[in-house]
Amino acid sequence: MSESENDADTEEAADAEEEVEETQPAAEESPDETEEQPEETEAAEEAAEEDEDADAGPRFNEDVMPDDEADLLIPVEDYLSAGVHIGTQQKTKDMERFIHRVRDDGLYVLDVSKTDGRIRTAASFLANYDPEQVLVTSSRQYGRFPAEKFADAIGARARTGRFIPGTLTNPEYAGYIEPDVVVVTDPIGDAQAVKEAITVGIPVIAMCDSNNQVSNVDLVIPTNNKGRRALSVVYWLLANETLDNRGAEPGYALEDFEAEL
Repeated sequence: MSESENDADTEEAADAEEEVEETQPAAEESPDETEEQPEETEAAEEAAEEDEDADAGPRFNEDVMPDDEADLLIPVEDYLSAGVHIGTQQKTKDMERFIHRVRDDGLYVLDVSKTDGRIRTAASFLANYDPEQVLVTSSRQYGRFPAEKFADAIGARARTGRFIPGTLTNPEYAGYIEPDVVVVTDPIGDAQAVKEAITVGIPVIAMCDSNNQVSNVDLVIPTNNKGRRALSVVYWLLANETLDNRGAEPGYALEDFEAEL
């Protein structure tokens, strides 16, 4: 599957230029063929990531986009306070175009104006699908609650926690479903969902950090995809924008998407 956009907006399409790469479909797996990542290990890793994010602290005067006057869905300070802009200390070539700069501490800073634009693009794209044909997944602990809330808000289906192999590819599996589009919280943590989406030929929207490979993703939303607050903000905005594109009233507050610690 190639990194390509179904974007009618000319300016957003220009920002969304993608390199096309051919990928080989992954072999179908039965529901018990993949080892499950230990919950304790995953939780410990994400707790450390949240601590690192908190230590970085919101810097309200931080340079996070080239155009200080960009028209955003929410004030830039709200993106900053949630840490949406904070990447990792690693970057991939795929994500270079979404990185604004690197901080003195080695963390890459994502361009929040591109994050904002891609949320709008993804919402416009999702609004074209029947709600129940949208699947959202999150294996990451901090992505599970906002992903489920997003699904509830727009009428989609959610599969959080471990993604059972065969969910999209094995009709004999009791939990088999056939969505038309998949939204993933992290292409690394949600690799099984991405692989199966490739196999059956459905588009993937993914929240990608500076360290993600995106050759198997159709629409990238550049964001900190490890922090609790960052994921809450992005899923909240994506839900409200999707509802708005459908002509429905986007009546959700950020607090509705924030999981308790």
